[in-house]
Amino acid sequence: MYFTDRGIEELEKRRGEEEVSFEWLAEQLRTFVDLNPDFEVPVERLATWLARLDDEDDDV
Repeated sequence: MYFTDRGIEELEKRRGEEEVSFEWLAEQLRTFVDLNPDFEVPVERLATWLARLDDEDDDV
């Protein structure tokens, strides 16, 4: 198990029943990066990965 799995599990446990829009998610990611600029690159990579999930041409 990766350390990040704990955070993902907590997210799922606390908010797993909620539905959110990608607009809401994008705003939360912007706020997170504003508060934690050291995480700009990982957040950008996650956002790009999520945006391109349906692109069959991209190698992940």
